[in-house]
Amino acid sequence: MKPSDYVIHLTLSVFLIIGVYQFYFWCQRHQLARPRQLKLPADDWIPYRPNWVWIYSFLYYPVILYINWVVDSPGQFTHIAISYILLLGFQMAFFVAFPVVTPACWRASNRRRNYSERFLAFVQSFDACSNSFPSMHVSVAMLTALHLYPRLGTWAVAFPLLIGLSCLFTKQHYLIDIPAGAALGWATFKVFTLVA
Repeated sequence: MKPSDYVIHLTLSVFLIIGVYQFYFWCQRHQLARPRQLKLPADDWIPYRPNWVWIYSFLYYPVILYINWVVDSPGQFTHIAISYILLLGFQMAFFVAFPVVTPACWRASNRRRNYSERFLAFVQSFDACSNSFPSMHVSVAMLTALHLYPRLGTWAVAFPLLIGLSCLFTKQHYLIDIPAGAALGWATFKVFTLVA
């Protein structure tokens, strides 16, 4: 591909990420049911580790954008972009029809005592307690890993694993949200491969 293709793809990727968040926030305001909690006893065993916010935010976006450097053609980029839009549609269906909210006490644990907690509080100022199930961070990470697998092999699996752990340790998600997000990312990839 030409250098201009990479610039165009990277620009479109940034716009897609920003655009997806508009739909994500829209879902928080247009839920069809009353939000519920999915807390399991195992959730109490998971410690609060705010340092994981750096993985949660600063590993997430660069790895997604890394796809721009492994695509072989503008057509392949378009197909991959469509797979993310398909995943967004599935996520929105869950967020609107089956809203799940994390406990307010989880966020109350954040006392803004250090840079990690202050940055986590900044992230949470944009992101309400809702849109928890399934984890969109994990579903996007899984879809990304599956797209990167041909290039990175089993190393690609480290991405959704680290993101899943960061979701739990920052108390952004329930334990059940993580495998649900991974399953949704995997299912979206399978649908994508059938129609692509």
